[in-house]
Amino acid sequence: MFYSGIDLHKDNCFITTINEAGKRVRQERLPNVPAIILAYFAAMAGPHRAVVECTAGWYWLNDLLEAHGIELVLAHAKYLKAIAYAKVKTDKVDSETLAMLLWLDTIPRAHKIVREKRDLRDVMRARLRIVQKHTSSCVSIHNLGRKFNCDDRIDIEQRSVPDDLPDPCKLQLHCHYQQIDLLHEQILSLERFLHPMLIPNDDIQHMLYIPGIGKVTAFTIYLEIDGIERFASDSRFFSYCRLVPGAKNSNRTLRHKSGNKDGNKYLKIAFSDAAVHAMQYYPEIRAFYQRLRRRANEPIARTVVAKELARIVYYMLKNKTEYRGFKGRPISRQKSLQWPRLKTHRLSLNAKPNEASPSPANSI
Repeated sequence: MFYSGIDLHKDNCFITTINEAGKRVRQERLPNVPAIILAYFAAMAGPHRAVVECTAGWYWLNDLLEAHGIELVLAHAKYLKAIAYAKVKTDKVDSETLAMLLWLDTIPRAHKIVREKRDLRDVMRARLRIVQKHTSSCVSIHNLGRKFNCDDRIDIEQRSVPDDLPDPCKLQLHCHYQQIDLLHEQILSLERFLHPMLIPNDDIQHMLYIPGIGKVTAFTIYLEIDGIERFASDSRFFSYCRLVPGAKNSNRTLRHKSGNKDGNKYLKIAFSDAAVHAMQYYPEIRAFYQRLRRRANEPIARTVVAKELARIVYYMLKNKTEYRGFKGRPISRQKSLQWPRLKTHRLSLNAKPNEASPSPANSI
């Protein structure tokens, strides 16, 4: 068995290979040309494993090596840095360190999304970036109106342009309106691409009945989770969704560590957005939020609501069950059964919770 550490860059990579005895057998910098990289591995007969840090460019390398029977392990960049800290940091040192950690089986692994969902997940992330640009254009329009005290006479939906604006500002306004139209069409185009592949999915259809979770949020949750079975417990799932605070305890000092960036930021956005909509449209969830807000501050109360929605999603996907209610109780407002909820997946929202279920499942 050979073990190779790959320090991957935009146009080249540095590879170090060691054998079963931990001895270096080859070390070379190669251009990112598939034929040359495959020739490097083919020169060493026998089974082979490789490791690369989880950066933006691992897709093509993973597909190339796995197609030729070489397992590629993704190393978690943050935790790898903590393990393999070195005063001298070069491509040669990094690749050899990766190879040695793979040989010792101490690589902190990052999750490798299945290929079938990988491109769809990237489409959803691209949609989010376009939505952010759309919002930025709207904010720019309002900022422009405030400069001339005419923000109340600017209607983005009607594409209105106040007559008393200077001509250069009118030109800016027209450009922003054109940009908004273009971005809106791109958002719809991406959604239309995803519909036939994701709308019929059973997990997504079940999530559509959860308060606050709509089509886009369900798409995001399904693709970012990539299999609920990889989370051994709901607490691990909450942590991955960034819905629980970190800890910074030392001796007798106990502190919460807020703003922790460990976990998936897209799931954090999805569940936070779902919580806002659930509080807005469902009286029982709004009452639950208000009780929490009286004891804590508003951000904490909102995060707890998001955490309860994540709990519902976790047990629904884990146990393949239907939506039963919030905190074990049915809610008064029912969702419409129109599209994107398909007729073949319509559920009875008035069904009572299964009394035979374990207590965690009853929480949904």
